[in-house]
Amino acid sequence: MSALICGSMAYDTIMVFHDKFKNHILPEKVHILNVSFLVPVMRREFGGCAGNIAYNLKLLGEEPLAMATVGHDFEPYAQWMCQNGLSSEFIQILDGHYTGQAYITTDEDDNQITAFHPGAMNFSHLNSVPVDRDICIGIVAPDGKEGMQLHAAQFAELDIPFIFDPGQGMPMFNGEELTRFLDLATWVTLNDYESELMQQRTGLSLEQIAERVEALIVTLGANGSKIYTGGECINIPAAKPKAVLDPTGCGDAYRAGLLYGLMNEMDWEMTGRIASLMGAIKIEHHGTQNHAFDMDAFREKYRENFGSSL
Repeated sequence: MSALICGSMAYDTIMVFHDKFKNHILPEKVHILNVSFLVPVMRREFGGCAGNIAYNLKLLGEEPLAMATVGHDFEPYAQWMCQNGLSSEFIQILDGHYTGQAYITTDEDDNQITAFHPGAMNFSHLNSVPVDRDICIGIVAPDGKEGMQLHAAQFAELDIPFIFDPGQGMPMFNGEELTRFLDLATWVTLNDYESELMQQRTGLSLEQIAERVEALIVTLGANGSKIYTGGECINIPAAKPKAVLDPTGCGDAYRAGLLYGLMNEMDWEMTGRIASLMGAIKIEHHGTQNHAFDMDAFREKYRENFGSSL
């Protein structure tokens, strides 16, 4: 049985500015802003929500199926997926378009300026949830707007339980559209900022949102996470990373942990802790797909962090 990961695939070009943006941006001149930052450090990473979640779920021993629309420049990413045992069966290449591209410049204060070109991601509605595969669970992660709406409806029609993960795609939807996702989804996961935005746009409290789904998961960064389910709130502690190098992609790693726990019918306490540990392992590494482990090492880290066996 497989998990279908609906979301974006992207190249992340990450640049480091060895100074602070505030030293070069004059507040009184932002209306005529014209600045240039010398970035001697640059790296290109494989990213995108579908790619990141699939990569992390594969590390946990599952067989994820990423579904996305990508551009004519996807070949290096396809090779990377093949090297890591990830299926590209449901990756559709669109000629005449680029794969999603994120250009991120970070300064010494960890402030970021990002430009994102969605490219082929805007055509994610050209993909459909397959009806002839043993898919036991799905996730609708940030993607093209029409694609997110279509895939949520298709999961519901096929009676495939799925996580709704609006993430950075949330600004695309109004309150009525977000409420529709809640009615279709089995579970919803948000970070603390997204949870506030969800409440504002839908007019629903966290408790009311949780009543519409089997569980609402809200991540709180270093403060752990909360899982609202069955009329109660379960507090999940944060796992402790050995180093904090790069938070990019931690949310995707966490969501892979959620999928793993759900696929293996674990209780919410254990599922949340697995997800928390996945985020901690990711933050110890630069990039979103550069960490690795075997399950014996993962179980040992779980015991070290939570004092119990996995």
